[in-house]
Amino acid sequence: MSDTHDLFARTSSILRMPVWYAPGVHEERELSLEPGAYKVTPGENGSRWTVTLLKTGETVYNGIGPVEVIRA
Repeated sequence: MSDTHDLFARTSSILRMPVWYAPGVHEERELSLEPGAYKVTPGENGSRWTVTLLKTGETVYNGIGPVEVIRA
């Protein structure tokens, strides 16, 4: 018997970002909404990368990059 609750479950995302103390190492943080709910803005000319929640404009990340928001 299948569980229809899983059929309509909301997907979450993972914010994947580099760590400052080691090249090639990443940290991951779970985000509550699907990847399309976030905007990733690359840092230019040494600027910090930002990830913003599109619906509210809230900044959920502001730091070193590159970063990506992927499906959990």
